[in-house]
Amino acid sequence: MTLRRRSIAARWFYNSFSIVAVLLIILDIVAYFLIRNYYYGAVRQYIETQANIVAGVVERSYEESGSDYSDEIINSVEQFEKKNYAELMAINREGKVYLSSSGFTPSGTYDMPDYDEASGSESMDGYYVGRFSGGERYMAYTILNALTGGGIRIVTSLDKTDAHIWGVTFGVLAITAVILLLLFVLGIYFIRSIVRPIHRVGATARKLASGDFTVRIDSEKNTTEEIGELCDIFNYMADELEHSENIKNEFISSVSHELRTPLTAIKGWSETLMDIDDIETRKKGMQIIGKETGRLSEMVEELLDFSRIQNGHFSLQQANLDVIAELSDAVLMYEERAKAEDISLVMDESEDIAIVYGDKNRLRQVFINIIDNSIKYGRKGGHTFVSTEISGNRIIIYVRDDGVGIAENDIPRIKEKFYKANNTVRGSGIGLAVADEIIRIHGGSLDISSSLGEGTLVTIILPLVRGV
Repeated sequence: MTLRRRSIAARWFYNSFSIVAVLLIILDIVAYFLIRNYYYGAVRQYIETQANIVAGVVERSYEESGSDYSDEIINSVEQFEKKNYAELMAINREGKVYLSSSGFTPSGTYDMPDYDEASGSESMDGYYVGRFSGGERYMAYTILNALTGGGIRIVTSLDKTDAHIWGVTFGVLAITAVILLLLFVLGIYFIRSIVRPIHRVGATARKLASGDFTVRIDSEKNTTEEIGELCDIFNYMADELEHSENIKNEFISSVSHELRTPLTAIKGWSETLMDIDDIETRKKGMQIIGKETGRLSEMVEELLDFSRIQNGHFSLQQANLDVIAELSDAVLMYEERAKAEDISLVMDESEDIAIVYGDKNRLRQVFINIIDNSIKYGRKGGHTFVSTEISGNRIIIYVRDDGVGIAENDIPRIKEKFYKANNTVRGSGIGLAVADEIIRIHGGSLDISSSLGEGTLVTIILPLVRGV
């Protein structure tokens, strides 16, 4: 069973929207309690003020008449101005209501939690919010008088206050809903502005995967810096893939040509030798077959080396060796070849001994490749100079020629696999790539500088073995 995948955009949107929604709901709940506390606080302050005013009248009346049933108390309760808003009650020392601004005096036991709180409080006042038996919410406040033993109680309905609180709360909820709606719309727009170019990148990537290396993405159409950078990177990748594909095709064409030429020569001379009795002609034909076979062998070895490098199976048989002696042997091998091409191959003889820890055959392979290229791309009557220099704990090898040189735009890619700056000269285009990798594995570097029409300088740097 395969799980249905949700897009990262959808997950990001729903998670972000959910978090914002939860936070806003929490804020609404907090706002509701703050609003309720504010309005309830205002109501409480009002009824406390009214109760204290009446309590002051009662206290003065008691001091003047000595009786808590005085006309002043009756007048204060019965003529209470806020009868439509609150009910004022007078309580005797037994805790019973004996006067009420509404004219209704309860008989028997009457539940007054605020009076009970005031009776047990040092401040002699009590506060209570509850519901009547009919469900109506109310607020009550009682203040006792130590002299009279009685007290004043005010009770007010909270229906209008609650309605006002809910009105304000619904306003806050409406604002929250509008904010969530705006966030939803803006979130959808924002997500689409990100997802649309990503989908475009995906569609272009599929075309690229199908073999269309010409596709590109217009990064100027993307409004965000990050998406634009992604498109630029994608276009760079496409450029590199197209370039690699072109080089690969050129390599296949070049290798096919390089293989076809010696094979044609070998096939032609093998057929010719079958019908020729002349000893000299046979000898010449065998020499050509041997030469072309050697060329094929070298090409196959280069391809095998490159394959090993690509697969990570390229290994070295390292030991301490005199690298100058190996370089001299490589120069000696190419002296006759250079003379045949009318090129002067000269090495600056040095009595120094430079010991490096390396693979003798692989280093010689590098030297042969560099010298061979110098002669191959040289000009008639030209020169190739080979010299060495010991600097600190390293040896520097220079191979300089005055041949055709390399164009400036070709130099950065000259060591890339399959790359050939001059397609008119035979070769697979991987010799320098292999040579560069061999030197790198030895802990050194191979650098090439050149000017078109003036010649080329190859610089090889290798670390020396210390204390030898």
